[in-house]
Amino acid sequence: MSPVIWWVRKDLRLSDNPALVAAVEAGGPVIPVFVLDEVFVDYGACPLWRFGLGIAKLAEALEAKGSRLVLRRGRAGDVLSQLVAETGAKTVRWSRAYDPDQVARDKAVKAQLLKLEVDAASVAGHLLFEPWSVETKDGGFYKVYSPFWRAVKDVGVRSPEAEPARIGAPEAWPASDALQDWALGAAMQRGADVVAAHVCVGEDAARDRLGAFIEDRVADYKARRDYPAEHATSKLSENLAWGEISPVALWHAGVRAMEEGKAGAEHFLKEVVWREFAYHLVWHTPHITSRNWREGWDGFPWRDDERLKEVRDWKRGLTGERFVDAAMREMYVTGHMHNRARMIVASYLTKHLMVHWRVGQKWFEECLIDWDPASNAMGWQWTAGSGPDAAPYFRVFNPETQLEKFDGDGEYTSRWIAEGCETPSDTALSYFDAVPVSWNLSPDAPYPERLVSLAEGRGRALAAYENRDF
Repeated sequence: MSPVIWWVRKDLRLSDNPALVAAVEAGGPVIPVFVLDEVFVDYGACPLWRFGLGIAKLAEALEAKGSRLVLRRGRAGDVLSQLVAETGAKTVRWSRAYDPDQVARDKAVKAQLLKLEVDAASVAGHLLFEPWSVETKDGGFYKVYSPFWRAVKDVGVRSPEAEPARIGAPEAWPASDALQDWALGAAMQRGADVVAAHVCVGEDAARDRLGAFIEDRVADYKARRDYPAEHATSKLSENLAWGEISPVALWHAGVRAMEEGKAGAEHFLKEVVWREFAYHLVWHTPHITSRNWREGWDGFPWRDDERLKEVRDWKRGLTGERFVDAAMREMYVTGHMHNRARMIVASYLTKHLMVHWRVGQKWFEECLIDWDPASNAMGWQWTAGSGPDAAPYFRVFNPETQLEKFDGDGEYTSRWIAEGCETPSDTALSYFDAVPVSWNLSPDAPYPERLVSLAEGRGRALAAYENRDF
C-alpha cells in the first residue's frame, strides 16, 4: 500500500493523538514528518528552542517503535508535495490548528495537496471542543468566559486514545535533515544552558508531571495557586503548548480528582477550559492575536515603541517594582512565569507605563517555553482592558499591595532578585548568567529606583480611561 504521511506539528506525542491514529488507520506504512515551515521559523527564541527539544524527544519515541521522524525545511506545501512525489504517498493527516497563521498555512497546504489528488485532511486533537461546536442560545459565539464554562462543563469529552501498538514503516525512508543542523537554539545564546535546567520535556515527563500534580497538589490548587513562591500549580502549560500531553488527558484526570473529592479539581478544569475559551475566540475573532479585540480602543494613547527606556527596563526586570522584576527574571531564567505574576507585569506595562500590550505580547513570545498564540493574546488583552472578559477594564493592579498579599514574607522576590542581598540565592544569580553580556548587568549593582510612582502611573491610566468613549 502507498505510504501515509503524518504531518507532525504541535502534537509531539504518541498517545491520545487522533492525527497519528488516523494516519495508522489509513492502512499503509506511516512516515512521520516535521517541517520547519513558514510559521515555525518565525517563532521567538525560547519557544523555538523548546520546540526543538520536544522534536528530539518525539524522534526518540518513534525510534523505539521502529519508526523515525523525517525532518525537512521550507514552505510546508512545497515540502509535503515533494515528499508525496518522493514516496508515492496518497494520504496526509495532521492535527487541526486554529490560530490565523497556522490556519492560513494549512488551507494553502490542503489546496496544494488536493491538486495532486492526495487525500489531505486535518484531525481534531488540539482542543477538547471544536470552536464552532460551542454556541450561545442565539447561535453565536461566546464572548465571556463564565457562560462559556457553564456551556461546556457537563458536555461529554471523549476518552483518551491509546498509543498505536505498531506504526508501520516504509520499505525505504526519505532523506531527512539533521536536527542539530537547524540550530534552533542559536538565538538563546548562553541562556539556553540556564533555562535547560527548568524544562520538562516529552510525553513521559508530561504524564509524570500530571500524575504528581493530581496526587499531591490539586486538592489545594484553588486555595494556593496565586502564591508564586509555592509549588502549587501544574506547570502543564509547557507540555500543552507543544502537544506533549493532550487536553483530554488533563480533563479526565481532573474529573477523576473531583470524583475523589479533591477540592481544587474543579478549578483546575476551569483553567483547562480557559485555554479552550482562548481558542474559541481566536477562531471566531482572529484579529485578537494582532489588534485590539474591543472596538474603540485603537485610539487609546498607549505608547507603541520598544525603544523606550521604560520598555527596556521592564524587559530586563529593572523597574524598581520587586514583584514585576522578580517575575521578569523568573521568565528569563526558567522560560516560565507564574500566572499571578503574568497579570501583574502585564498590568504594570500597559497601565502604569502606558505601553501597548503588543510590546509585552511580543516579549512573552520571545521568552516563554509555554508560549501559546491564543492564550498569550487573550491574556495580554484581558489585562490591558482591550480584550474579552476584561471586567473591569479600568482595574489597575498595584504591584506593591499584590506583593504584600501573595508574597508577604518575600520568598518569591528573594528567589529572583540578587541586588541588595548579602547572600543572593542561586536562582537570583543565575539571571546574570542567562542575560546577554551586552546588557552589562551585575548582582553587585544597587537595586534600581522606581520608574514611576505607583500613584502617578495609576492616575495617568485612569485619566486616559476617563477620556475615552467606550
